[in-house]
Amino acid sequence: MEIVTSRVSLPNPLNDSIVFLYQELLLSLALGQVLSLLICGIGLTSKYLADDFQANTPVFQSFLNYILLFLVYTTTLAVRQGEENLLAILKRRWWKYMILGLIDIEANYLVIKAYQYTTLTSVQLLDCFVIPVVLLLSWFFLLVRYKAVHFIGVGVCLLGMGCMVGADVLVGRQQGLGEHKLLGDLLVLAGATLYGISNVCEEFIVKNLSRVEFLGMIGLFGSFFSGIQLAIMEHKELLKVPWDWQIGLLYIGFSACMFGLYSFMPVVIKRTSATAVNLSLLTADLYSLFCGLFLFQYKFSGLYLLSFFIIVLGLILYSSSSTYVAQDPRVYKQFRNPSGAATDTPSAGPLEPSVTYTSLGQETEDGPRIRVA
Repeated sequence: MEIVTSRVSLPNPLNDSIVFLYQELLLSLALGQVLSLLICGIGLTSKYLADDFQANTPVFQSFLNYILLFLVYTTTLAVRQGEENLLAILKRRWWKYMILGLIDIEANYLVIKAYQYTTLTSVQLLDCFVIPVVLLLSWFFLLVRYKAVHFIGVGVCLLGMGCMVGADVLVGRQQGLGEHKLLGDLLVLAGATLYGISNVCEEFIVKNLSRVEFLGMIGLFGSFFSGIQLAIMEHKELLKVPWDWQIGLLYIGFSACMFGLYSFMPVVIKRTSATAVNLSLLTADLYSLFCGLFLFQYKFSGLYLLSFFIIVLGLILYSSSSTYVAQDPRVYKQFRNPSGAATDTPSAGPLEPSVTYTSLGQETEDGPRIRVA
């Protein structure tokens, strides 16, 4: 009697996990480059407005974006029911969002204002200060813990940025020399610090509360305070703008790119982190340069391509390994139980922190999220 045996192929969980990680890595890189392209659109429309039409209205341009956020996301919160309603959110934490709105407004204003006083090269270099700010704030306030490969990835990205700045110097592309360089440099550092604070707060909110709540509150307080700033500082500049259909299209293009950036960035931050997003945004200047080769006759240097590939390599290194968050279980129990009693946690012995992995890959545990009242 002949016995026929058949081999049954079983799925390999290790291979599936590797494929999943590669897919997540490529998706994260692609999402970050979408943000860079949106920033490129913001820069190009701003340049046309300032250089071709002498429309120097950074506050007004930000005001248009905040109004769009208000119309879309704040009204969405207003029609919700229960604890997610606009009034309920304002009642619990209005002052926190008011401070965050002011930080976001002034971060945008300070960096744009710095172009009047310092060089483009200085702005590009000093604007990278946002990366160590985000790293430090994430470490201390979000309890994010990094591995050696993450710091290596950050260093490689900054090296690529240095190559781009060096290429700018070689081809003489140093726009906006300015008269008060020290003042301009200080404005960039201040703006980068505020950007870092805003990004870390955004990461905490979108991962623990909701994306719509963050954008709705930013739209509410951003439109209010930027409107006041516009009335005080820029009303005369608006009167000088030679309004026509071309200028109108440029303002619409700027507002669309800015609204897309604000709406899409929380999605990317929730999938990755504020640090990974800021590293991805380093390529935005390179996209602006490549567009400027055709639109503004910029000079080309091979260092630009080299810097692009170095930055992408740094992003791959940073994203190749997951960060993790060290969490004390009692923290969550104190947030969940008003009395602060942690009945399930033994009182004796040292506290053992649990570890929840974030960034790429599947989460090792589904712990409850902190909800801040």
